[in-house]
Amino acid sequence: IITLSDLECDYINARSCCSKLNKWVVPELIGHAVVTVLMLISLHWFIFLLNLPVATWNIYRYIMVPSGNMGVFDPTEIHNRGQLKSHMKEAMIKLGFHLLCFFMYLYRLVSRIV
Repeated sequence: IITLSDLECDYINARSCCSKLNKWVVPELIGHAVVTVLMLISLHWFIFLLNLPVATWNIYRYIMVPSGNMGVFDPTEIHNRGQLKSHMKEAMIKLGFHLLCFFMYLYRLVSRIV
């Protein structure tokens, strides 16, 4: 969110912003897929069903990158067609999702201890 905000305010250029963001796309994809599979294996159905759409969206977004682009975030297209706003909205939604998951996992951890 901060990197996209810096790009929006023109503090950094599009190429450095996109290279910073693209560096984290694959680790995020792998991490979320692993968590989703672990929830399926451990039979936590509600958390699995909560994580499945986000994992699917991450995989879809990675697969649908047009050939010739630098990655999910492309410096030549990030200012076109309102992509910066959509990336910003997606980042805010993911932040909310991860905060919700954090507190759910924390609650599950504390409820098992007590």
